[in-house]
Amino acid sequence: MFPLFALSAVFLLIAVRQVGGFRLPMWQVMCGGAAAVLLSGDIGPSAALASIDPEVMLFLFGMFAAGQVMELSGWLAHAEYEVFKRARTEAGLLLTLVFFMGLASALLMNDTLAIAGTPVALLLARKHRIATKPLLLALAFSITIGSVMSPIGNPQNLLVAVKGGVQAPFLTFLRHLAVPTLLNLFAVFLVVRHFYRGEFGPEALSHSQEPVRDAALARLARITAWTLLTAIAAKVLLVTIDPRLDFRLTWIALAAAAPGLLFSPRRFEILRRLDWGTLAFFAGMFVLTRSAWDTGFFQGLLARAGAAAAGTGPVMIVSVLLSQLISNVPLVALYLPVLTRAGAGTPELMALAAASTFAGNLFVLGAASNVIIISAAERKSGETVTFLEFARVGVPLTVINAIIYWLFLR
Repeated sequence: MFPLFALSAVFLLIAVRQVGGFRLPMWQVMCGGAAAVLLSGDIGPSAALASIDPEVMLFLFGMFAAGQVMELSGWLAHAEYEVFKRARTEAGLLLTLVFFMGLASALLMNDTLAIAGTPVALLLARKHRIATKPLLLALAFSITIGSVMSPIGNPQNLLVAVKGGVQAPFLTFLRHLAVPTLLNLFAVFLVVRHFYRGEFGPEALSHSQEPVRDAALARLARITAWTLLTAIAAKVLLVTIDPRLDFRLTWIALAAAAPGLLFSPRRFEILRRLDWGTLAFFAGMFVLTRSAWDTGFFQGLLARAGAAAAGTGPVMIVSVLLSQLISNVPLVALYLPVLTRAGAGTPELMALAAASTFAGNLFVLGAASNVIIISAAERKSGETVTFLEFARVGVPLTVINAIIYWLFLR
């Protein structure tokens, strides 16, 4: 049971890592936990290496590289003006950020928006003299919620759609989850504004467009953006026609990274600036959660619950809680057979997809996108959101999210 102790210790260390003078990057804490289970012998080196998902690592590498091309060139900062220029007040800016990022995450995936959205949130905070924390929180919460209503919004939804045998997945997800997701995006706006009400007043905003810093790299950034959008549109179209025509998200990320890495003379600078710490965090997370998974503790919990865990209410409660400990994708992989044996229908499958996703709004470790946002903000600006600051807003928001989805799915 040492891996469960190590997992709990990592959770605690991330929670207190910024108390007083004690400060460690999240990737160091997670890698420390992974090293502990390796040294204890609870997972061997070969099993640890096999536990690191190459699809996820390559996807993140590709998207980090694509994001660096957009950011280094100045193209991303230049383009954000077109999205936010109609926001006349600070409250309007927050509302625009929540709905634009949230709706985009349904197609571009929440992790993609976490990578591209963090520098945008930091720029908006700097330009309009708004506190950084509420914008980072709004970004994290909105891309988590927005990804709920699409089978490709996040990996766990895709798993539910494919392994759960959901018929016409895009239409099914939209029919059951679109309206409550839109309501929950508005809830994100209201809750963040409530907790940071001094930051989002009626004052008029003055917008200006940032200049492009590197014209040649900006041309590659535009190619990168169009490659990303075209590949995602092709994926959506092919999956709608026939799920067997689907292709891996990793291919999309690597295709988006290719223009900058292959054709820019700044390719080594792009590689040097990648968020290697976050990649290390995910490698360590895979090792630690695999060792915790191998104890059989979580499988035993769900097996004992059986049919009692198959209603929409129990599915939501179990998904939110266990997602904090073993991540949402392993949870869904474990939970789907339980629901199948219990004869669960579409509402229960949609509850699993929704709850395993909005569970990311409870605590920092509930969603990979949270880690990406906070790690990137710390690296780029020194700004951060602590575990307690996240939970102060995330806990009440998650309760609201659960109530709204439950009312629509029960």
